[in-house]
Amino acid sequence: MFSELTFLLRLILAFILGAVIGYERERVDKPAGLRTHILVSLGSCLFTILSFAAFPGGDPSRVASYIVAGIGFIGAGTIIQTRERVVGITTAASLWVAASIGMAVGAGFYLIAAVTTGLAYLTLRLGWLEKKVAKSSS
Repeated sequence: MFSELTFLLRLILAFILGAVIGYERERVDKPAGLRTHILVSLGSCLFTILSFAAFPGGDPSRVASYIVAGIGFIGAGTIIQTRERVVGITTAASLWVAASIGMAVGAGFYLIAAVTTGLAYLTLRLGWLEKKVAKSSS
């Protein structure tokens, strides 16, 4: 059905797309940065590939649902509540998106994964607008 070369190319693409999001998080000095986002995207991609290729006749949606649940635990670990505010929610969300990008690549949806990466990166870069809106409303 698929060659190992196809799977290797999917893993490389998941690595690259995860790195794009991770680079932005690293650039703004967040704890879950480049390596974390790459690993989340890469792992999700591999689990998705395996759910289709290694278990023929199985239900790939089961693996997908466990990826989503598992990333929730990782995301929860990035959220910290202080007396003044809650921090880490955006990083948790970016990890969630990185997992979905890896899953999309693993399933062969390259264009959707690339567009989602671009939109996620753009969204993460909107911090300046968020601050501007907060200033104008106070």
